[in-house]
Amino acid sequence: MEGNALPWDYQRIIAAVRQAAGPVMAREVGEVVGVEVSVKAKLEPLRSKLIKFADRGWPRKLPDGRFTTRR
Repeated sequence: MEGNALPWDYQRIIAAVRQAAGPVMAREVGEVVGVEVSVKAKLEPLRSKLIKFADRGWPRKLPDGRFTTRR
């Protein structure tokens, strides 16, 4: 899948996971992309997008709930 074929918000999510030094929680991705992480209702849509990506094979969701790039 071409990253630039995705909507802008998804591109930002992908970039945040790729730039992380290691596996990240949805909250950490939210901080990078500018989501108000202290409000659960704002964080859940981001978590949902990450899970959709993981269900399609990118990124990989670890058993502890963190996300990482596939290598």
